[in-house]
Order: sequence, then C-alpha cells, then structure tokens
Amino acid sequence: MILTDQFDFHLPNELIAQRPVIPRDQCRLMVINRLSQNIEHRRFFDLGLYLKPKDLVVINDSRVIPARFFTKKNPTGGKIELLFLHRRQGLWACMLNHSRRIKEGTILSLPGHPEIFWQVEEREKDWWLLRPSFPPEKEDEIFFNFGATPTPPYIKTPNVKLEEYQTIYAKQKGSVAAPTAGLHFTQLLIDTLKIQGIQFASITLHVGLGTFFPVKTPIIEEHQMHSEWYQLNRMTAEMIRETKNNGGRVIAVGTTVVRVLESVYHQHGRIVEQSGETDIFIYPGFQFQIIDAMITNFHIPRSTLFMLVCAFAGTELMKTAYQEAIEKRYRFFSFGDATFII
Repeated sequence: MILTDQFDFHLPNELIAQRPVIPRDQCRLMVINRLSQNIEHRRFFDLGLYLKPKDLVVINDSRVIPARFFTKKNPTGGKIELLFLHRRQGLWACMLNHSRRIKEGTILSLPGHPEIFWQVEEREKDWWLLRPSFPPEKEDEIFFNFGATPTPPYIKTPNVKLEEYQTIYAKQKGSVAAPTAGLHFTQLLIDTLKIQGIQFASITLHVGLGTFFPVKTPIIEEHQMHSEWYQLNRMTAEMIRETKNNGGRVIAVGTTVVRVLESVYHQHGRIVEQSGETDIFIYPGFQFQIIDAMITNFHIPRSTLFMLVCAFAGTELMKTAYQEAIEKRYRFFSFGDATFII
C-alpha cells in the first residue's frame, strides 16, 4: 500500500511556465544520475554530452489537434468552452466548463455557424458525451477551421499558437495534449546528435487529458488509470531489439514513450510491433525492462507522471531533485524545463 500523499509537494505558482523558451533547446536541463545520486545543471543543447554512439532515442510523433471550441448554449447564448477528448461510437467525449449549467439535450453551437453544433447526450465520469451535427469525414475540417490550441488548465496565456505546443517532428494527428518532453528538440540539435552517432526512432501515443489529472484516491493502487491509443511500428521494434543486443541504451523522450515500450514488453515479454490501448500505471515497485534513461519535464504534484519518474529514479532522489529545482527556480510543467534521468 502506497499513500498518494508521498507524492505531494508545494510548487510556487510563479514557477509554472506560461510560455515556451525560444530557441527551444535553450531551456534548462537537470541531469539526475540514479547510480551516483548526483544532480547536474545544464542546458538542453548539452544533451549530447550524456549520449553515446550506440544509444537509441525514442520519440513520440503524435501531433496535437486544435481540439478546443468556444460554443454558445442554445437558446440562451451562454458561453461554453468545449474540449474534445476522444470519439466513442459516433459521439464525442468532451470536457465542458460551467458543466453544472449543462443538461442532457442541450445544444451547443459555434457562433456564426448555427449549422455546426453538438447535442449533449449524457454525463460520464468527468466528461460529457456529445453528438455532433456533422459526419466523421468532416471532423478534420471542423478542427482545423474552428478549433483552438488545447492548452492545459495551468497555462493561463491566451491565444497560444498550435505550433508552440507542437514538437518539431509531430506527424500523426490525435493528441489533445502535447508530449511535452519533445518540445525541447530543435532540428539543429537532432542533426548534431545524429552526426554524433545517436539513432532516433519513433512511436505514436495520442495523449489525452487524463495525463494532467492528480490522483484523488488516498492510496495510489486504488487509482483508475486513463487509457490511451498507441502504435509501435516494426522498424522501431527492430531498432530497440538491436540496440539492446548491442549494449546500447534505449532513451525515452517522455513518459508516453516509457508507457508504450514497457506496456508492450509486459504484454508480450519482448518488444514487438503492436498497436492498441494502454492503461499501464507505473509507480514505485514497477520493474522496468526496456527503458535505460528518460527525458521528461517537471510534473504535477500527486500526478501519475510524477509517480512514474519516482518509480524509475527512486522517490527520495526525485523529491530531492524537485526541491532543488524549486530552489534554483526551474520552470515547471508543459512549457517548463527538462530533466534527463540516467
């Protein structure tokens, strides 16, 4: 039994980053060594100092979709913000602000476009199921003509551009939150690392909003983990197996990559081509089989992501690292600084 309170800490609000660093690789990098327990302070462009020619860097190439809509409630005209989460049998699962005012049967329409609307069907957990007025083949057009960037609730900056909240290698559309560890890479840095002999491979995991929710149960084993769709292709699976066989390290860029690779291994006992849903919950006591090092941002207190990094590096070491980050004024969360846990 592990108490959720063990993963709580106080974070001053002013350390929650509201804008990305430009250039991206100028952000700060905390290097955390699990073996020596040492902590070093660098910049992200120094990453190559800690990589070797046999290493394989695995990225998540999911692309954030503009999944946020500003609607009005018919017939009153009340403003309701709609955040698309995922599809289910022709319905949209969405989070709505002012949800206490919402009733089943309510119509939410786009201002100036009354033909584009959603009818509220029913409530489910923390979200609502809505029936769109348009067919699935029109969804891309609706998203990209009328949607806004789906930034997490702790980013208060208005009008964040979608490309600011997108990795430079994003390809596969489907995330409603960025795989933020990858936001720090520039093309120049990637090219430099490749010249150094570092290989890159990709997986896809479409990030959902569940990644931002703190654990509400007093005991973490009672928490119900959110599920996310992923794909691990044949080429990446082969590169991972080859890296392991040759004595190289598999370096995950972000917790999404960790969850995919460890999930596939725990299902099959080896890394194979695979796609599907994963609801793997990684917390202290978990036995990692694939990941040798991890690049990730600074996470929310009591979140499953903070629990994951504690599982990888040890809870006490991560608490020490986070306290040092707070004292040294590191920037936290999606637009914040990075850690490299080796």
